[in-house]
Amino acid sequence: MIRCVILALPLLFLPALALAQDLTGTYRAEGRNPDGSAYTGSVRIDEDGSAIRVHWTVGASSYDGLGFRDGRVLVVDWGEQDPVVYVVMANGALHGTWADGTALERLIPF
Repeated sequence: MIRCVILALPLLFLPALALAQDLTGTYRAEGRNPDGSAYTGSVRIDEDGSAIRVHWTVGASSYDGLGFRDGRVLVVDWGEQDPVVYVVMANGALHGTWADGTALERLIPF
């Protein structure tokens, strides 16, 4: 019985580790535009205190955004009407949608 409790203790701390995970790095972006067309690109995320800077490169276009994080949720204003809202997954990927729900994006760490 004691062995089971000791083995289970590290599992209690996994959600806390995911919340504390630093997002700084380069990601592969895979997304779907509101018209249904697919796109790929790269994304650089830099955390600077409470500010999170995001830079997307998709084809010949680039976009910059400024975000904030609340636990596993990252909201990024990228200059359009609707922000992108991501959920930070335990494996380090970010799964997101435009706030109006018309487009999806997944960021996969390199």
